[in-house]
Amino acid sequence: MSNRSAIGLAGVSLLALIASSPPALAAPAEPVLSFAIPRGPLEKALTAYATRADIQLLYSPGVVRGLHSEGLTGDFTAKAALAKLLAGTGIVAQESRPGVIVLRIGVVATPLATATTEVAATPSMLDEVVVTGTHIRGVAPGASPVVSVDRDAIDRRGFATVADTLAALPQNFAGLATPAATSTGVDTTSQNAGRATTINLRGLGPDATLVLVNGRRMAGAGGRGDLADVSSIPTAAVERIDVLLDGASALYGADAVAGVVNIILRNDFDGAETRARVGAARGGGEELQFAQTLGRTWSSGRILGAYEYYERQALSFADRSYTRSADLRPMGGTDHRSVNASPGNVLIVDPASGLTRPGWAIPAGATSFPLRPSDFRAGEVNLTGLRDGMDLLPHQKRHSLYLSAGQEIHEGIEIDGEVRYAHRTSQSASLASTATITIASNNPYFASPNGSRSHQIAYSFLDELGNTRADSTVESLGTAIGLKADLWSDWRLEAYGAYARELTKSSTKGSVNSLFLREAVGATADNPATAFRAAVDGYFNPYGPNSRAVLDFVGSGYSRQRYEGETWSLNAQGDGKLWTIAGGDIRLAVGLHARREAFDQETESFTSAAVPTISRPSTFKRDITAAFAELRAPIIGQDNALPGVRRLELSLAARIEHYEGIGSTTNPKVGLVWEPSEDLRLRASYGTSFRAPLLSEVHAEPLSAAAFYNYRSGRILAINLSGGNADLDPETATSWTVGFDWRPGRIAGLELSATFFDTAFENQIDRPTTRFIQQGLDHPAIAPFVRFVDPSNSVDLAYVQSLIDAPGYLSGTLYPASAIGVVVDSRFVNTGATHVRGVDLSATYDFEVGENDFDLAASLSYLADYELQLTPTSATDNYVDLAGQPVDLRGRVSASWRRGDYGGLIAANYVDDYRDTAGQRVESWTTFDAQMSWTPSAAALSGLSLSFTVQNLFDTPPPFVDGATGVGYDPANADPVGRYASISLTKRW
Repeated sequence: MSNRSAIGLAGVSLLALIASSPPALAAPAEPVLSFAIPRGPLEKALTAYATRADIQLLYSPGVVRGLHSEGLTGDFTAKAALAKLLAGTGIVAQESRPGVIVLRIGVVATPLATATTEVAATPSMLDEVVVTGTHIRGVAPGASPVVSVDRDAIDRRGFATVADTLAALPQNFAGLATPAATSTGVDTTSQNAGRATTINLRGLGPDATLVLVNGRRMAGAGGRGDLADVSSIPTAAVERIDVLLDGASALYGADAVAGVVNIILRNDFDGAETRARVGAARGGGEELQFAQTLGRTWSSGRILGAYEYYERQALSFADRSYTRSADLRPMGGTDHRSVNASPGNVLIVDPASGLTRPGWAIPAGATSFPLRPSDFRAGEVNLTGLRDGMDLLPHQKRHSLYLSAGQEIHEGIEIDGEVRYAHRTSQSASLASTATITIASNNPYFASPNGSRSHQIAYSFLDELGNTRADSTVESLGTAIGLKADLWSDWRLEAYGAYARELTKSSTKGSVNSLFLREAVGATADNPATAFRAAVDGYFNPYGPNSRAVLDFVGSGYSRQRYEGETWSLNAQGDGKLWTIAGGDIRLAVGLHARREAFDQETESFTSAAVPTISRPSTFKRDITAAFAELRAPIIGQDNALPGVRRLELSLAARIEHYEGIGSTTNPKVGLVWEPSEDLRLRASYGTSFRAPLLSEVHAEPLSAAAFYNYRSGRILAINLSGGNADLDPETATSWTVGFDWRPGRIAGLELSATFFDTAFENQIDRPTTRFIQQGLDHPAIAPFVRFVDPSNSVDLAYVQSLIDAPGYLSGTLYPASAIGVVVDSRFVNTGATHVRGVDLSATYDFEVGENDFDLAASLSYLADYELQLTPTSATDNYVDLAGQPVDLRGRVSASWRRGDYGGLIAANYVDDYRDTAGQRVESWTTFDAQMSWTPSAAALSGLSLSFTVQNLFDTPPPFVDGATGVGYDPANADPVGRYASISLTKRW
């Protein structure tokens, strides 16, 4: 299949269509060609047409899927022949430049006049094509690997959301910034109170992947402003999603280290489309989705509006066997239940090390107080799961609106604009409050198993106060207005201004106020700032039941957060032909970019003081300016082809970017495409990247708090330090890819692709303790950030006291300095490096048997190395195939079938085996998906489509992992939902 053949194989669509139709122009005289195209699938007919007409056709696979052609025999102009082939299909042709035509689904509003009379309507020829991975219009795919998921592919997988679609990509690592990663405690690096879902290519971090909507940046979401919340995007408005899988800093911005995700929304549509979807899994997580799209196009403009409602019910930890209990021994693991229990445990404190361990279990069901020493159960331990009663997935509701419009105001000049808004709420049962309670003989309930005058009790409030409630509201807004103007020759000017905002408001209710608890226990005198009087209202009894008045006082704590990220952007660029050489047109794009980033945070806490502690509102801003240029040079093309060199194209790009307060950076990118034959395309790319520290990483308020950590055979009380670092340096990265695309002419419909990738990420900004602290304070990787202190050492004691006295210490007088055994530094620092290497493979094969069309597809990503160096002086270790980290091999194989009105799909999803932190093998995981669809061709049911999809057809549970957080599966590499069935109905009016 030649380069000027139709490119319509699954997973390789690289085009975003700008869908405004300029006025009809009289077509120049065209030569008449003889065509002899047999009846058969439309895709094969278009391939034959493209070869005969010497025209390059570009389209996504969903455009022609399931369509047939009656063939074409006779003499026609190229335009008339294409119109004949496309008549009645609803497909519109779009000419990007001479010899390159793009096909898309649409309704022709004002057909062009045709030079012949064989057809009544010739497809409209629109004016440009935008390809993700380049700023130059109308060029063939370049050197960078791009995975594309179109509207048809989203529907065939049965996905409800953009987040689900991206989570299924083999190149995406789901261990950070997802609702499940947050609730299970696996994600300790981000602050995802809004239960956002983002994309994390190659596991390099959510902030290393640049996410665009229609080519424009989203604002930062979450507690650090580091997340691009793709769960706010209305699925019904999506035309396709392009994922650029190499460093793209020279093209899109210095922070595009791991790649770029460009979510392209519909911008033209004629008529109406209604979508409805319901889905359910065993035990919870039911989904309801409804969407309505309305659109109108005319000869010089367009308008489109879409609304989508989405709701998912909560899924509880108790609804899955592998999350029901933190005691994983029945599944072959260990018991991860906590000694903070109800009833609680009386602790023994080692005065030398400061370690605590349970000494006596408090008996359950006691009714007579104080207890006798003999009532305590020596050597026994009460245990409670920290996540008992929690929701694994929250209850969510989302309303999304999208409006897009464009109008040609003068020949060759168009204005357009868009507004995207989403409002999402989440509610979930969260962690129950726990505490280490100090109780002494002044409490009338006090009892001692060994005659001591005071004790520490490890306690859980789960039974008395229940789980805390975590609620959030997220508002996402994106607006843009732009201008496009034809200049001289084929040069085009594009300019736009854009604004994006992500607002997250979250709260946790029903928490214990530690100051009130100490007052109710009698550890401190009655506080005149509160109306509670222990002698009158009752003392807190950690050995048995408590009155509602005491529990309401103790459990009146709460916290609230407000985070707002904003981005203002101005962009102007021009592109067109510089000159023509023997190999073709040398084309150039140049541009200027300016943006302002802002991050605002406010917090209110009522968990350790008599009155709420409200942080000083803080807004951080910075300005970024950039200039970029991109050149495409076809050194060898059709007119000067050589044996073994049918095409040789060089692409060069560079971007100069200046960050206020950080400095300037220049990042180049080089790409090379070589086609030794019409069947084979070889490609390579190289580029550098630069990521400036986030505003929150630099300016976050210094905070500290007391916390217990597991250490050796007991627990130790620590002060945990957090906050920003004004001395952070930028991160840098280099990336390169080498790959090929092979379409053997002897096997029509077959395409094989492979891409080897290598990305070295240095001077990374991180909090190393958050990655491995669940595995213990003695983990060697975090040793430089952990300082053990000796209370008997005056220097250590003074250091700890200075931390307690410092502004931002959140634990008040809860613990004396002498009780602290370690200081954990969790502040942002420039650490070491990450180095990833691997290969992406894909294969598609489309063929026909009688009246049956079959599509076979396979896609996998193999990660050979995921090397981490956590500090500049630490050793480099390979963390691939480790629980909580990326797995070396993920893939999907599918087969789809279409015959007339009916279609079907069966697919297998595979995650390779790996090991847990103890070195035990975690089994591989294979699940199957299936779909049946009906698209009736009868005129009375025109535009109707019905599909039934089952994901994880055999309800295969995720492989067991003895997780440190007490969860029996790995949320980073598996999904907890199980078998999920959905029915989708679409009607075009």
